[in-house]
Amino acid sequence: MTEFWKEHSKEATVEEMMLDSRADELTQLELPEILSMLPCLDGLRVLELGAGIGRYTRHLLTRAAHVTAVDFMDSFVERNRRENGHHSNSTFMQADVTKLEVDKNSIDLIFSNWLLMYLSDEELNSFMENALSWLRPGGFLFFRESCNHRSGDSKRDFNPTCYRTEAQYTNMVSSVQVEGPEEGQKFGFNIVLKKKVQTYVEMKNNPNQICWLLEKVPLSANSQTGYSTFQQFLDNQQYTSRGILRYEKMFGAGYVSTGGPSTTKEFVDLLNLKPGEKVLDVGCGIGGGDFYMAKKFGVEVLGLDLSENMVDIAMERAITEKLPSVQFEVADATKRTFPEGSFDVIYSRDTILHIDDKLALFKRFHPWLKPGGRLLISDYCCGKKPWTPVFEAYVKQRGYILFTPSQYGKFIEEAGFCNVRAEDRTAQFIEVIKTEMQRAEAIKDEYIKEFSEEDYLAIVNGWREKLERSNSGDQRWGLFYATKD
Repeated sequence: MTEFWKEHSKEATVEEMMLDSRADELTQLELPEILSMLPCLDGLRVLELGAGIGRYTRHLLTRAAHVTAVDFMDSFVERNRRENGHHSNSTFMQADVTKLEVDKNSIDLIFSNWLLMYLSDEELNSFMENALSWLRPGGFLFFRESCNHRSGDSKRDFNPTCYRTEAQYTNMVSSVQVEGPEEGQKFGFNIVLKKKVQTYVEMKNNPNQICWLLEKVPLSANSQTGYSTFQQFLDNQQYTSRGILRYEKMFGAGYVSTGGPSTTKEFVDLLNLKPGEKVLDVGCGIGGGDFYMAKKFGVEVLGLDLSENMVDIAMERAITEKLPSVQFEVADATKRTFPEGSFDVIYSRDTILHIDDKLALFKRFHPWLKPGGRLLISDYCCGKKPWTPVFEAYVKQRGYILFTPSQYGKFIEEAGFCNVRAEDRTAQFIEVIKTEMQRAEAIKDEYIKEFSEEDYLAIVNGWREKLERSNSGDQRWGLFYATKD
């Protein structure tokens, strides 16, 4: 690596550093895209690794409290220092990241762009552990990598140590742990965001440029589920790839929740969507509603889901749909950030039941909407307590946090929304389930052939239990509509 980069750093140009003759054009488009994925940098101490000549350093310095920019090529470090050293909150270091020493719990954000693919598996494992220890609890690691694909010009005769798949990076991120200050305490990473770099999709037809934003969290926080993080709980229990496809077969192509295309059409019609409007779908599942909105109304949709399995399937479907106006990302809506006024509509279907502090989430939604923007949510709710023991056990097993429809509506009002409508749609929920059970009976043989009788019974028995819970008054279904003044 040292010999290669000595050859390709003599002039310390952006073309050399990116190994791409279109570097300037790419930078103009990708740089704001990547910076938009970062958390708010106000007051943060940033460690930028593989900083190169300072493509990102200059922007990080204007937003963060302090930036330490590290690269292992002297020529890159010197150019970065010449161009950005006038900032009083800057430090520049020539160092090999595999040998870098940083105080534990001293950094708020580690930022790297095209660095980890130059590390061997052993070096990468060590780096991930180091990065986790360098970060304070609640700190972030952002990295962008080329996954199984050369990022620059094909004429470059160069292969880094290891091109990895998205799954390999994600698995490595999920497995790394470090000891906390208290006995028995462990910290790991939660995925806040995983997203393709759209600039490379559009300019180079390259969907393999992937960004991750990770947060350092105490792993004991989710010990009741049996998994280190809530995301692992979702992908390994309720939303396995097979489980998702099993739901889809019942609910309809592209859908994994109650009512499928019929309730989607009914609820989306309430939004009066206009061509060119921007929609954020929180808990997008495998994207059926997003494709419907884009095709029917000509809107742009960004779908977020915490389940990697959901988003992987959604992106597979997006290739078939050929709708560039629909994008997906793995993201935690409670941690994701967007500039004020980013969307005309925020839409969510049967997802927020997983989120504890709903008021805090709705307060995040409010500034993301443009003035006059609309909020539409359907979600599982509950009747007044006390609940039956069966319902208590169900809610605990699923990890749901439920409120009555009226409580839910009050949270939306408290978050600053106006014209709030909170409707108990449980009667509709019951009728939809009955209709879906009739459809299931009609495709029973086909379903069992594609999956199994066990899978069929799991779905049908689940519906029967939902009917019992709904008829008893424990389980409710709410529809919520509001606007931003």
